[in-house]
Amino acid sequence: MPDLIYTMHRPEPCRAEVFLRQDCGLSHRQLTHLKHVPGGITRGGMLLRTVDTVFPGDVIRLHLPDAQHTEANPALHVPEVFLDADVLFYDKPAGTPVHPSQRHHGDTLANVFAAVHPGLTFRPVYRLDMDTSGLVGCAMHAVAASQLPGRIEKRYYAVVEGDLPDAGTICAPIGRDPGSIIRRRIDPAGKHAVTHYRVLRRGRFTLAECRLETGRTHQIRVHMAHIGCPLAGDSFYGGAPVLPHHALHCGLVYYTDAAGICHEIRSPLPRELAALVQPE
Repeated sequence: MPDLIYTMHRPEPCRAEVFLRQDCGLSHRQLTHLKHVPGGITRGGMLLRTVDTVFPGDVIRLHLPDAQHTEANPALHVPEVFLDADVLFYDKPAGTPVHPSQRHHGDTLANVFAAVHPGLTFRPVYRLDMDTSGLVGCAMHAVAASQLPGRIEKRYYAVVEGDLPDAGTICAPIGRDPGSIIRRRIDPAGKHAVTHYRVLRRGRFTLAECRLETGRTHQIRVHMAHIGCPLAGDSFYGGAPVLPHHALHCGLVYYTDAAGICHEIRSPLPRELAALVQPE
């Protein structure tokens, strides 16, 4: 990956560690790693120690070599909808896993990334289920990976059955179903989980926009089933088998870049989901 370059804009000199941690957002672990990388932290081409003093106007270069561990598959294509120095957003179709697994070795988003961005490590900021479509953010370097979770806010679009109220909040703890490795359920002893929703359109099914306060596995699917409104196609949680997959789409992301500019990134609702909420 290209080196990261930071200019010291503080009005007074300070230790390099203070500037890199407080102003550039590097973690203690990242600084420790950089100390062991040849040319990891330099100023004017000379090695810079974290205890050294930096001055206003100093240009500091960080060298963070990456390692690619995933096999590239150039035959796959997933659209890139946004890219800057810190993050890449893909528009993932339903049926594409994010990470390789025992059953999926070469057909994942990681394999797509490896083909288009050779030499870089695949670092998704968050994960979508294989059958959830929409926007997936990937950090373009290690420093961004630690900073991006607080700079990304997502909106999900769920097509559900039943009589869903116009708006509401579902607060119900989620735990693992003892009878399954994958399945989740409402469990008083589970992890705190909160989903806010509002109805956008009604037809044969109902389209709801969901905002998550927490990020539990299958959260929207479990919460909607819990209130009697399972996702269309989600046979795993009681939904009607009208689709080969559950009807959930990450269609909107608010991303604040390093300069403080908020970007609104959208992915249209897939046609098969939109068809379910057309007026009858």
